[in-house]
Amino acid sequence: MTPLALGAAVAGAAFTAVWVASLRPRDVSLVDRFWGPGFALLAWVYVVACAATGPRAIAVATLASLWGLRLGWHLHLRNRGHGEDRRYAAMRARSPHTFAWTSLVTVFGLQAALQWVVAWPLWASAAQAAPWGALDAIAIAVWAVGFVFETVGDAQLAAFRRDPANRGRIMDRGLWAWTRHPNYFGDACVWWAFGVFGVAAGGPLWTLVGPVVMTILLAGVSGVPMLEAGMRDRPGWAEYAERTSAFVPLPPRRARPPRVT
Repeated sequence: MTPLALGAAVAGAAFTAVWVASLRPRDVSLVDRFWGPGFALLAWVYVVACAATGPRAIAVATLASLWGLRLGWHLHLRNRGHGEDRRYAAMRARSPHTFAWTSLVTVFGLQAALQWVVAWPLWASAAQAAPWGALDAIAIAVWAVGFVFETVGDAQLAAFRRDPANRGRIMDRGLWAWTRHPNYFGDACVWWAFGVFGVAAGGPLWTLVGPVVMTILLAGVSGVPMLEAGMRDRPGWAEYAERTSAFVPLPPRRARPPRVT
């Protein structure tokens, strides 16, 4: 079995195990908590399968573990005690008698496939061993920017939500004044960093499909659009959206003056 095929098998087996764990508590949200740690698992699977001992392979697997385990722990703390995420609860309500089985394919199977594709740069970083160069320095810098944006953005939002005075208000402070989704932007940066690492290692350019897919998901599919769909009716949202970049951090725009009629 090739390392890539082994990665696909491991991803499938891991997400199936999470599916089994979700059945008794009837909580498909467990899949979100495993998303980050699943990448850490794949990173080390590729290191072992490729017998990679070079500094880049170990560094990339370590950075993937740091990113993935932090994300998994953050989602665990955020979601514990809140039951199943409303997205999955709505899916369950539409087919209550068959959802347990259909979720194996439509949720867990789909995420296993996506994770395998997105993780292609992790395989490339382990499978190839070109000398360290300027691209590696760029990748480290991009990873650091992404990790800071994601970690700090999550921490700022968590602190904002803990304050009862902010109930019903829009978070527009700190990094959230520069982008409506600093955590998603940071996530995309992290995966572009892994993509650059893979290319620097000598991996094929098609492995960049991984960060492309992740960016599309975050900015155009399951990230920004899905989250903002439930926020448009909240007081102050329209003004916040008008002055704040949706994804890439930019200085806040000035509010438009009211029209004179």
